[in-house]
Amino acid sequence: MQLADWLIVALSLLVVIYIGFKTRRYVKGVSDFLTAGRVAGRYVISVASGEAAMGLISLIAAYEAYYNSGFAYSFWSTIYAPISILLVLTGYCIYRFRETRAMTMGQFLQIRYSRPFRITAAILQSISGIINYAIFPAVGARFLIYYCNLPLALSIGGWCVPTFAILMAVFLSLAVVIVALGGQITIMVTDCVQGLLSYPMYVVVVLFIFWRFSWFQEMAPALLDRPPGKSMLNPFDISQLRDFNLFYVVVGIFGSILNRMSWAGTQGYNAAAATPHEQKMGAVLGAWRDKFANLMYVLLAIVAFTFLHHAHYATPARAVRNELAWKALNDVAGDEKYQDLRSEVGHYIQTGQIAPGLQDRLEGVQANKADAGHKGSTKNPATGETSASQAEQPETAFVIAKRALESEDKGKAQTFATIYGQMRVPLTLRAILPIGITGVFCALAIFLLVSTDTTYLHSWGSILIQDVILPFRKKPFTPRQQLLLLRLAISGVAVFAFFFSFFFGQVDYIKMFFIITGAIWLGGAGPVIVGGLYWKRGTAAGAWASLLSGSVLAVSGFILQNTWVEHVYPWLAQNGMLEIVRSVVEGMSDPFRPYINWRVTGDKFPMNSAEIYFLTMIVSLTLYIGLSLLTCRRPFNMDRMLHRGKYRLEGSEKVREPWSLWGAVKKLVGISSEYTIGDKALAWSVFIWAMGWGVGSWVVILIWNTVWGYWPNHWWATWFFIQHIIVAAALGSVTTVWFTIGGTRDLRRLFKRLEAKKTDVLDDGRVVDHVSAADVALVENVEHVKIMEAHEAEQALAEEMRKEKEDKADT
Repeated sequence: MQLADWLIVALSLLVVIYIGFKTRRYVKGVSDFLTAGRVAGRYVISVASGEAAMGLISLIAAYEAYYNSGFAYSFWSTIYAPISILLVLTGYCIYRFRETRAMTMGQFLQIRYSRPFRITAAILQSISGIINYAIFPAVGARFLIYYCNLPLALSIGGWCVPTFAILMAVFLSLAVVIVALGGQITIMVTDCVQGLLSYPMYVVVVLFIFWRFSWFQEMAPALLDRPPGKSMLNPFDISQLRDFNLFYVVVGIFGSILNRMSWAGTQGYNAAAATPHEQKMGAVLGAWRDKFANLMYVLLAIVAFTFLHHAHYATPARAVRNELAWKALNDVAGDEKYQDLRSEVGHYIQTGQIAPGLQDRLEGVQANKADAGHKGSTKNPATGETSASQAEQPETAFVIAKRALESEDKGKAQTFATIYGQMRVPLTLRAILPIGITGVFCALAIFLLVSTDTTYLHSWGSILIQDVILPFRKKPFTPRQQLLLLRLAISGVAVFAFFFSFFFGQVDYIKMFFIITGAIWLGGAGPVIVGGLYWKRGTAAGAWASLLSGSVLAVSGFILQNTWVEHVYPWLAQNGMLEIVRSVVEGMSDPFRPYINWRVTGDKFPMNSAEIYFLTMIVSLTLYIGLSLLTCRRPFNMDRMLHRGKYRLEGSEKVREPWSLWGAVKKLVGISSEYTIGDKALAWSVFIWAMGWGVGSWVVILIWNTVWGYWPNHWWATWFFIQHIIVAAALGSVTTVWFTIGGTRDLRRLFKRLEAKKTDVLDDGRVVDHVSAADVALVENVEHVKIMEAHEAEQALAEEMRKEKEDKADT
């Protein structure tokens, strides 16, 4: 990057950091730190949560999937569109969770089930979430190294320090500072500001791409030049896509319904809105929010693929591939042990000639694979490249480097392949984008990196204190003590993420890694949460069975995936069990081919992460329903938990309308008595656009192709251009202005509400007898009971705060 690019990045970051420092004065209590005081408007929620949810790692994961599997499978994702839209419009889970006024998922679980279950669930949730998050710093730091063309190591005080470690330390420290300043208030404001600053940046990048590349002359031909069964654009020609196929879509649909609200990576946003209705409308706005952003992400993936595959760019593309292979090799195997290997591969990259020493390595690897009984293609699952074992395929720098590494260390070879696949698009974009635009995209990337770091550190650090430590204590923390512990826990998560990222070698797709590490919690959490919010007969016994079974299955899958190549597969081969296991496993998947295609080889565990995830969800759901029906003695008081009827605290009471056909339609669209005219217009616009244009066009195309014959490939290229580029650009032009105005206005309102807000010291996440400590007075008044344990804790808290005040006065 040039000086102009670095200036763009620096100025953008300084604006965000300055605003972050200005917000710290609004933190007056625990609820402010955890949920921004529950006073946010819908536009702030929508813009900020959208920025936090995307994240730089999500962008790289999307590029990884796009590059290997294209966009054709997304056509089948439209099957989910009606379900997705209805979930958003009706506020499925989002509205009810906000009604509970719980600040964390664990608090809700104690209200609904029990204290031991809250603690156990929080431990599993923390393990799952922290491990899942712990590769974020690594992927983000590598992105900056490869995209900005930074050296792999720097000399500091005579020590050779990896740039990778320096960048992780810098951005994790920045994230910790932002979170520690004001918790969810600072996170939400900085995320919102980053989102607003990003909108014009998206426009600039998109306009450059339209100016630089031709869709019909360059991009479409490159995307269409694919072997049968692996089309990038034709959804009826994707039968050979292994990891991202129709089954992957089905798993996504099922998981998004069952695990709605389960993932707590952005949990601070789940309870931050001023009312449940505002929380719901923030999600509805999300249907319009990211049109230009998504357009930019898709276009950048396409132009990177075009650059690397179109004949117009053959020479610079070869240079990019060679540079990427060489840099990734030095990144993974940069120590002295691999000096000869690097020299041999470097000689090949420079001359195109394979030296005798390198030839011996390659032949040795091939012979070992043959001896181990490997069959068929040696296509690498992380990059989509086909290995040199197929005679008809030319040798490439990537294949040579990977196979050379396999001769020394299979684990490092897998890590090399993963990094190569992840960094291919970023490094290619550096070769494409000019001065200025390079800096704009770098600023966008850093925004995504920082927003996700702050949000996830806040979430996982908060869970450790709120849902593991807090429930164990009989005497409450004072706000000062609790805020200190929250900040320390957040710092601890950052330290863990640094070391995990530094030492862990990821061997799977990012999205696949997300699925399997997330399944430690998500495998059994969905039934627990959805059932807890909607089914009054769900019990703690059902919840325990669901959670533990899902976690055990997910962890088993994770262990097998990471030990299969080096330990499990060789053990099976040595003990003569390989053919039996192969026959059983491959036979189980035969009825479901080509969508479930289990192959027992030494390259990879037969089941991918999506398949393991699906299995855990089915088992946990069955156990939750079955055991709840067997153990339910009396229905749970849902009105008390959701603050409805005589327990209502905020918002307007919903008016029940008599049944009518029109009333049923409005309920389907999510419209209730809380809706203003503007709310109704927003809801109908989302429904009509999604069902009319989105689903309607999909149905027409599906009927056309099944009744009158499949479209030729160039028709699919034209349709993709209309649907994903022209229409998205038109909508993005409107929504960019719309959300900039709405987000700016809502930010001003947020500061006014925070200034006027009164702090309740009892609103700290504690639960007593299935009631939040802050709601004890309400429940006692309504039910005419006395919860003595809550009053004893309140007296202890008052005494501790009095002592703190005296100590402060003395000093």
